[in-house]
Amino acid sequence: MENKNLALDKKLLSSNDENLVSADNSRFSVLYQDEWYVAIHKPAGWLVHPTKIAPVARKSILPVLSNQLGQPIFPVHRLDCATSGVLIFGMSSQATGKLSDLFEKREVEKTYLAVVRGWMNPADGKIERDLSPWPGEPPQQAVTNYRTLATSELPIPIHPHKTCRYSLLEVKPYTGRRQQIRRHFSGVSHPVIGDTSHGDQRHNRAFKEHFQCERLLLMAVELTFQHPFLKKDLILTCPPDSATDLLLKKIFSGNEYLAKGLEPFLRG
Repeated sequence: MENKNLALDKKLLSSNDENLVSADNSRFSVLYQDEWYVAIHKPAGWLVHPTKIAPVARKSILPVLSNQLGQPIFPVHRLDCATSGVLIFGMSSQATGKLSDLFEKREVEKTYLAVVRGWMNPADGKIERDLSPWPGEPPQQAVTNYRTLATSELPIPIHPHKTCRYSLLEVKPYTGRRQQIRRHFSGVSHPVIGDTSHGDQRHNRAFKEHFQCERLLLMAVELTFQHPFLKKDLILTCPPDSATDLLLKKIFSGNEYLAKGLEPFLRG
C-alpha cells in the first residue's frame, strides 16, 4: 500500500465536530438528561470550566451549557481539555455531591478508547505506577487496565523503522489521577497519539501529515454507575464523533472495529 492511500480527501479532525457543538459554540449535544443530571459529548479542545492555569480565552463548557439549559450546573468529574467524550454535570449541588461520592469510592466504571504507538505486550494487561498529582507532590496509587481491540502496521517510515505500528485500546482506569492514561502509557513507551505533553512528537507529526489529525486520540466512551436517586444502573455511551470514527476505520481497516463498531467491544 502506498503512502498516498493513507491520506483522506478532506481535513478530518479539528477541535469541534459539527455534531457535538453548534456552529456558534452555544449548544452541546446532550447524551442524557433527567432532573438530577445531564451528560454531554464533550468536544476535544474545550475546558470543563475556567481554571487558574488555563488561558482566559480558552473555551469553557460550564458557562455555555448552563446558558443552554437555563440553570446553574455543577461539574461532577473532569476530562482533560484535549480529551473528548462523555461528561456529566449535576443539576444541583446535592445531586453533584452524591455522584461525586461514587467517583471517589471508585463505584463508577470509566471506559476510554485510545490510539497508542506500537503493539502492547501483553496485548491485555494492567499498568500500576504511582503518579504525583503535581510536580513535587507525593505519588499516589494509580492503576490503569487495558485490552487491545485492534492493531495496525502502516507504511509510514519514522527512523529507524520503515513502518509504524499502532494499537486501538479499550482503557479502564481504576484510579483517576491527573492525566493518568496519558502518563501511564507514555511511561511504558506506548504514548497516546496526539499527546503534546507526554507523547512522541514524530508520530504526532506523522498523523498530522498523513491524516490531517491534530487532536489527542483519547476518547471517553462510557460511564457506568448506579443512579443515586433512581437506584438503577445507568450506562452512558458516547461513541467517537464522526470524524474520529472515520479516522479509526481508516487506520484499523480490516480489523473487528471496522466490522462491529464500538458497542460490541464495550459489552464484550
